[in-house]
This record gives sequence, C-alpha cells and structure tokens, in this order.
Amino acid sequence: MTNIHPVGVNDRHKTLFEGLWPLPYGVSYNSYIIDDEKVALVDTVEVDFFSQFIDNVRRVIGDRPIDYIIVNHMEPDHSGSLALIKKYYPDAKIVGNKKTFDMMRGYYNVGNEEDEIVEVANGDTLSLGTHELVFTMIPMVHWPETMVTLDVTEHVLFSGDAFGCFGALNGAFVDSEMNCDVYWNEMQRYYSNIVGKYGVPVQQALKKLAGVQIDYICPTHGPIWHEHIARVIGEYDRMSRYATEPGLVICYGSMYGNTERAAEKIASAASRAGVKNIVLHDVSRENHSFILSDIFKYSGLILGAPTYNNGIYPGMEMLLSELAGRCIKNHYLGIFGSFTWAGQAVKKISEWNEKHMKFELVGTPVEIKQSLSAETEAACEALGKAMAERLK
Repeated sequence: MTNIHPVGVNDRHKTLFEGLWPLPYGVSYNSYIIDDEKVALVDTVEVDFFSQFIDNVRRVIGDRPIDYIIVNHMEPDHSGSLALIKKYYPDAKIVGNKKTFDMMRGYYNVGNEEDEIVEVANGDTLSLGTHELVFTMIPMVHWPETMVTLDVTEHVLFSGDAFGCFGALNGAFVDSEMNCDVYWNEMQRYYSNIVGKYGVPVQQALKKLAGVQIDYICPTHGPIWHEHIARVIGEYDRMSRYATEPGLVICYGSMYGNTERAAEKIASAASRAGVKNIVLHDVSRENHSFILSDIFKYSGLILGAPTYNNGIYPGMEMLLSELAGRCIKNHYLGIFGSFTWAGQAVKKISEWNEKHMKFELVGTPVEIKQSLSAETEAACEALGKAMAERLK
C-alpha cells in the first residue's frame, strides 16, 4: 500500500469489550492515514488512547494538516477521539453520511457547521490527488450509519468493523507478516458476539462488494488482510449465512450436579455414536461469549437446565435470550431438564424454541425428577444417540 499508514493503537488493558466480551488477547483500534496531496485520516480510536494516537499521526505527517477525517463507523471505540483530533486539526473536514452526522452531534457536538462536513451517499467519490475514494453504505453492519471506503487507486477497502476480529496486534500490521492462527477463532467469536444478529445486512454488503478488486482490507479491529482476503470474506459469508459444520454443543446449568451428570451422559452417548466435535459449556461458569461462538460453529445444540423459581435456571434463561437476539438458524435442538417437585425447564426451553428459533427438534426431551435413575439415564443416552444420527 503506497502512502497508506496504520496509526491505530492496541488495548491490552481492557478485560471486557463493551463490558461483556472477554479479551484474552486484547483488541486493536485501527486507524489509517492516506498521505496524498490531501491527507485523509480514516476513523479514529478510543479516546483513552488519544495521546498515543496523536503521536502516531504526527509520526507520519509531521506538521502537515489533515484535510479530511473519514468516519466509517460512529461506535465510540472508533469515533471517540474525534472531538480531540478536531482541536488539533480544526480545518479538517469530516466525511460521513447523514446518519453519521446525526450521531456525531449527539455524541460529541461536532459537525454542526456546514463548512466543516462533507456529506456523502452511496457511490459518491472523493479525490485526494492520486488516491480516489468511493463510499459504499452498508447499514446495519452493524450500526445504521455504517459505510466502507474503497481506495480504487490501490484497491484498498477500509471496512470499519466488517472483517474485524478481537486480538491486539503484536508488532506487525499486515497478515502476511504475522502468524494469524490466534485471529481465526477470535474472528468467529467477534462475529458471533457483536455482529451475529445482522446476517442479512452482512450478506447485502458482500453482494455490494462482489466483483470489486480488493487487494487489502483494512478493518477497525485486527490485522490488515492481504494474503488471506479470500478466507476472510469466506468466513464472513459463512457466518452471515448461519452455515454450520457437524458437531454438538451441550449447554447446561446445574445447581447440585444432577443436570451436569445428565449432560455428561448425553455427551458420552453422542461420542460413542460417532460425533467427534463435542463441546460442553456450563452456563454459570463460562462467559457466554465463548458459548455463542461454539453455537455459531456447530449444527447440533442440546440445552439443559433445572427448574428455578417455577421457571428456568437464570444462566440458561440469559443464554436463550442471547440466542434469540442473534437470529441464529440451521440448528438441530435437543432438550433436557431437571426438577425436584414441579418441572418447568423442559417446557420453557420448548416454548422458547417454538416462539423464537424454530430449530428442528431431535429426539425426545428428557425430564429428570430429583436425580438420574436408570430410566432417565437411558433417556439421556437415547437423546445423545438421536442427535448423533441426525448430525450424520
């Protein structure tokens, strides 16, 4: 990339992204300078990192002014430094779409004057000299104002959160200069946690970009993609179609171990019947970020929980809400539950599926009174075997 410079920062301190999703490998907030006859800054970074950010910018352009600040996405981890950068470069014009400026004025009271903004619509262009930029609107990937910027001169796509992933950058910026192994699972988790609900808008965005020559993808999180562009686009296409691979995720809640023992019986039976990819998740002990990622990946899902306060165990109730909010498709569902004197868990999970998900029900739901008996243990094994046969 000629005269395109990463000027973003790494966040190795935050433990939860959006206060929800663990960051075991950190996260990057990517920003880019296009250094041409006119200087353009593409997106900014979270405001806590402004001091480092402005040093990165000045290291590239020295005392030159910034002519344009392009805002592809208004989420504060990318727009948070906007008000401050404008104080350093007051004459820079802010480039965005109508919805961008509506949000910008509300967040930062910036962009109020007509002479300080350049409002663009789908297909509009901007010349920096050598670099010619084209703007494409991709609403709801994953906010309504989201757009991407294509440098048609060098075939570089500045993609905002699209094609991003968790994980800080460890020295290098471009995928061809690093080991990318850690980023593939982090991409799956990022997509399932953050973008998962918006499969249809992602598919629409991919159609808009189909046939466009793209040699580099510069997202706002994670590596710059060059060597692995085909794989990255393929991953986003797969995930946004809710495509899965054969495998089984068993999610359970358990207060005293009885529901957990049932989950183990189901897993053993599924394994004996030939399922190799089996993951068990305790909804109370594990952050749901990792559970959601595995559910997005594998086509088999078995949910089990005890009855709690004449309803469903809270950790499972939360997971059901999270799944419904992501519009997940293309799964097979098994159900089990336990109770002491009045069973509700199996009923509640079944009602949730009928109302929200419409997953294909596999096997016979298992309801365990107090603890496993020979009869309910056999029923658990039958459920695991039935799921294995359906996955084949």
